[in-house]
This record gives sequence, C-alpha cells and structure tokens, in this order.
Amino acid sequence: MKKSLLAVAAIGAFASAAQAQSSVTVYGILDAGFSGLSTSTPTTASGSVNKATTTKFGDSYEQSSRLGFKGQEDLGGGLSAVFTIETGLNNTGTTMSLMNNRQSFVGVVKKGLGQAAIGTQYTPIHIAFGATDPGANNNVVGNVVRPQTGTAGGQTSASFAYTISTTNTLTAQSNSFAGFKFNAQYTQNGVDQTQRDNGTTYATNGGNTNFTGYGLGANYTWNKLFATVAYQSFKLENNNAATLTPTVASVGSPGTTWSEASLPNTTDRQWYAGTTYDFGIVKAYANYINRKVTSGLNSNNFASRIAQQIGVRSFITPTVEGWASVGNGRYDAFGASTPTVNFNAWQLGSNYWLSKRTNLYAIYGQTLTSSASGIAASVQVDAGGGAKASQYAMGVRHTF
Repeated sequence: MKKSLLAVAAIGAFASAAQAQSSVTVYGILDAGFSGLSTSTPTTASGSVNKATTTKFGDSYEQSSRLGFKGQEDLGGGLSAVFTIETGLNNTGTTMSLMNNRQSFVGVVKKGLGQAAIGTQYTPIHIAFGATDPGANNNVVGNVVRPQTGTAGGQTSASFAYTISTTNTLTAQSNSFAGFKFNAQYTQNGVDQTQRDNGTTYATNGGNTNFTGYGLGANYTWNKLFATVAYQSFKLENNNAATLTPTVASVGSPGTTWSEASLPNTTDRQWYAGTTYDFGIVKAYANYINRKVTSGLNSNNFASRIAQQIGVRSFITPTVEGWASVGNGRYDAFGASTPTVNFNAWQLGSNYWLSKRTNLYAIYGQTLTSSASGIAASVQVDAGGGAKASQYAMGVRHTF
C-alpha cells in the first residue's frame, strides 16, 4: 500500500514538473464599432476631384483585431524555447477571416541575455513606433507617421510609410543593460535560376530574384524618459522584371507602388526616432519617420517621404483617458518629374475604461495634402496632391 502511494505521488510530481516546464497562452483583441470616413482625391481631369463618404459598422478602429498563441518550454540552464502564432481577425465581415499572418516565429531565449527567432516578425521601426505613438497605433485617419486610408502624402495604407513586418527573417533582441535594449533583423529570400526553354512557346530568363534586408534598433529608459531609434534597409533585385524606377509614375502612385514586391531593382531605406516623457499628469510624445526608395540602376531616380509628429496622452479621471497629436511632412520625387507635396494631420481620441480589459473609445482625425502645382494632372494624381480626408470612429475593444 505504501509503495503504491509512493508511486502515485512520484507520478504526480513528475507530471506537475513537466507541466511547469511548458506552457501555452491564448491571447487576442476584438475591436468593433461605427465609423464615418470622408475623402476627396484629385482625378486626371484638371481641377476635378473624386469625393466619397463611407459610414459603416466595422472593426479594428482603435486596435487591429487578432488571435494569438504564445508558447514557452523550459530547456534548463536558463534556456527556453518560444513560439508565437498570430493571425488578424475580420470580425464584422460576412465570414470570419483567419490565417492573416501577423506573426509566426519560433526561437530560443537565454536568461540574462535575450532572444533569437526565425519567421515572420515585426521590423525594428514598427516595434519602436508602437512604444512611442500617442495614438497607440490606432487605425483612424490623422497620424502622419503611420497614415491610414485617404491622404497623408499620397499614401493609402499604413504599410507604405514604413515596412511593418517581413517574412524569412532572423531577429535578435537583447535584455536591458543599464537602461539600454537592442534588437536586429536580417531578411533573406533569394532564387538563382538558369534559363530554360520548352522548345515551343516560351523561354524563362535566368538570373537572381532576391529580397534581402536588415534592421537595427535601440532604446534607452531613464526614470520617466524613453527614447528609441531604428533603421532598416531592404533591397529587391529581379533580373527578369521590367525595369522600374521610383519616379512619380512608379512610387508616387498610392496603393501599390510603395510595397517592396512591386519595386524591383530598388533599395528602400527607412529610419525612425521617437521619444516619450512622463510628466505624471500627462505623457508627451515626439516622432520622426524618413523613407527613401532609390533606383538600383540610377541613383538620381528616387522618391522620399518624411514626417514628424508631437502628441500628449493622459488620464483625465481614473477611468477616462484622452490623447491628441498633430504632425506634418513632405513627399518628394526626382526622375521623370519632380513634384513636392506637403501634408499635415491631427487626431483627438479618448477611452472610457469599463475594466482593465474592456473600454469604449471615440476617435476623430483629419489629414490634408497640398496641391502639386505646375505639373501635369496625371502627376498630380500620382503624387497625391490636393487630397484630404476626415474620419470618426466609436466602438468597444476587449482584450483577452
């Protein structure tokens, strides 16, 4: 009898130890609400504009809805294996969309040193911006560093201000040392193929199709001051693609041309700086973003976008939080034509916290670009000149 009890106790202890060594956490965000968006964009007909107003129940206004799984296994000696799988959610569409890959990586963590991981991961700039944005990385018009649909220097998507994430990426993140933390990334996805011919209908030219990149980031915390800086550079080489250069015709056109996949034979350099200071009753923010895409065949052909922003965020009462931001910037291109477009934007927002995990929100923002005068109407459209947008959103967000 005693031996049986000892065996049961031993098995129970072993099971408890095994469970303590490995864990999986399910987390997510559900954000849904109502929004009204008004946009005005120039057309190819000189002097005319396209105006549109959209009102709808939607999702992901304050924060993108998502579902994620995080796991960690203790390997002993201060070493752990970790993984993250995170998909975006569209919770107000006709069907629930899954496997919209936000992050998916596996790696190891060394206690006292840091983490290394491989997979689809956020870039150093996106990590830095998330820590220093007064609007907490929301998806409403009015932020010049990460613009949303409408204007902001000819861009129609947040991803066109900087690269948010990359696939085929190795990252490293350090622990904090004397207030400093560092992170780095290296991206590699290359194909080298030979020419082939099936003898009847087509031939495929050989050569390289490479997408490579790297990034570096650092931040420093001292009492109530936080400062961060990040730089990343990506290069796309495609010997088989038609030659594209980042002139107004290729980069200025919003919607597709700022993505790396549509700009072969270019180098895309981006850097960011941000800081916050907590005064106690209010927290102050400052941001700067710079992106320049240069032709690999002719360095005189380029397009660039810079923007700067300041803001504040504060708890007005223990349950009511508010923020405000204002910023401006400029879009330049040199090549077939050389337009300059200036833009500005501002945003106001508030949260009413029902609990630590659930809040109601209200956000309003505007953005406006100047006209690119003295150039052809088609170039005016490509450069985003004369566009403007305003948006409000109200909703509820729950985190788990």
